This record gives sequence, C-alpha cells and structure tokens, in this order.
Amino acid sequence: MASLTRLDKASVTAIKVCMGAKKNENILIITDELKREIGYSLFENAKRLGYKSLLVEMEPGKINGEEPPVQVAKLMQMFNVVLVPTSKSITHTDARRNASKNGVRVATFPGITKEVMIRGMGADYQAIARRSVKLKNILEKRKRVRVTTPAGTDISFDIAGRTAIASKGLFHKKGESGNLPTGETFLAPVEGTAEGIFVVDGSMAGLGLIGNVNIKIEVKNGFAAEITGGRPAKKLREMLNKVGKGARNIAEFGIGTNDSAKLSGILLEDEKVMGTVHIALGNNISMGGTFNVPIHLDGVMKKPTVYLDSKLLMKNGNLLI
Repeated sequence: MASLTRLDKASVTAIKVCMGAKKNENILIITDELKREIGYSLFENAKRLGYKSLLVEMEPGKINGEEPPVQVAKLMQMFNVVLVPTSKSITHTDARRNASKNGVRVATFPGITKEVMIRGMGADYQAIARRSVKLKNILEKRKRVRVTTPAGTDISFDIAGRTAIASKGLFHKKGESGNLPTGETFLAPVEGTAEGIFVVDGSMAGLGLIGNVNIKIEVKNGFAAEITGGRPAKKLREMLNKVGKGARNIAEFGIGTNDSAKLSGILLEDEKVMGTVHIALGNNISMGGTFNVPIHLDGVMKKPTVYLDSKLLMKNGNLLI
C-alpha cells in the first residue's frame, strides 16, 4: 500500500482527531468543483478508515452564507458527521444550523486550500482547545470591549449576556460544529451598540489579503455606515448592497487562537491566526444574535490591543492570558 501523503494525513486528523469519528458512524462529504481535491481526500480516507461514506458535489456558491441546495440540506441531517470543503462558506446557514440541531457534528472548510489544510491540521488541537475555552470564560464575564490597532482601529461595543463560542477544533459531542482548520473564540456584539472605526489591514472575506490600501469602516449604532479604501472597499460595498442594510450589521468579534496559522489570504485560516482579531458584518444568528441575512464577511486586523471593561486582554497582538 502506498504511503500516506501530507494531505492524507491532514484528512485523517480531521476525521479521527477533530471529529472523533467512532466505529459504525457514517460520514457525508460535501464539496464543489473548486475544492474537489480536498473533498476526495476526505472521502477516500474516510472509506479507508472503514466508515460508510458519501461524497456529494454541488455548484460553487456565489457568496459566503448562501444556503446550499435543499437536497443537500436534507442530506446533512442523515449522517453522524458532515465535512464541508467548499469555496464559499455554509457555516452561517440554516442548513448547517438545522443539521446541528439534529445532533449532527459538522465541520466546514470554507475556501480551504491544500496548503492551508496541511498546515492547519498539523496544529496542536489540545493546546488550541485550552486557549480557546479560557478566552470564552473570560469574555463571558465582561460587559464591554474596546479594540484599537496601529492602523487606526478604535471601536467599542457591548457583549453583556452574550455566549462566547470556543471553536477549538474538537467536535466530539452531538450537534457540535465549527471550522477546520480552526482556533478562535468569538461572539456576537449586542446589536446596535458598536461605535467607532475598524480598519481591516490583514484580510477580508471575499477579497483576500489586504494590500497597500486598508479598508476603513466607520460604525454607527451597530452598523457599517461608511466604507472607504479604494477598489477593495468598493467591492465590499457592492457585496453588502446586494443584501441590504442587515448585511452591514456588526455581527461578530473574534480572537485567533491557532499558533500554527498564518495570514494567507484564505479567510478560513486568517481569522484563526494568533495575534489577530476579526470583526464580521452580516449574519449573527448562529452565535445568538438576531440578524439572519445570507451573508457573513469577516475582516482581520493585525497587532490589536483589546480592553475588556478597561482591563487589557491583548496588547499589540500579544494575548495576556
């Protein structure tokens, strides 16, 4: 038998370590033509490991947060484990939420590349889990967040009463879900409370790595009011305008906890990079919010300083926990 490739090993880690797939469980892999290589690797390794497996390929989505076809959504509820390497994210969709409610364990790999899969799945997920859960416990005891960065970010918002989600990369219990590769702790800021400016200088979902011109987003009453910064800002405005005002909701605040991740232009990896934070626009219903719109776009910021109720949590990208 041929020796396992690095991609094979990454797929085995996803199935065995991260999903904790058990004997007699069945596995569904959903992919599209742009991510077929990774979809097939997961499928072939799931079969080789002895799991009853099905591979489904659908057309690539147009935007992150778009619902998959209804037939795919139904299939998702019929398996123990669902793995979704696709070009656009279905993390924040009713299809994923309904599968999770039914007890299905779901891992999404939006925008995954072979390089990100190999690098990200090689991380120490036990250490990531401990770090992520510790952050969750800290965030849930605080009421207000302020974030500043050297690029000009200065934004504040309320988090009182919000449940934080530790995306620790170990989805072993019924209904658990998240991204792979992973490593972040995130929550939904209280709607309408965000005020200030956030400057995306790392990467932006749908746009990739930020070049010489940062995207500056002015926030008023919980919504992105003004978005400036050349062509990337224009593209971002166009994506949001197709959906309407709800797309401009300040949906998520997240902190990266994966020390193996690097800024690559693939948002799946970028938002997990240790030493960064991200703020997302659009859908926040998956994390206890009230906006269910078909878009969710994260912007990553470098070297953040984060205050929780005036106490320092991060300084210039260094976590103080």
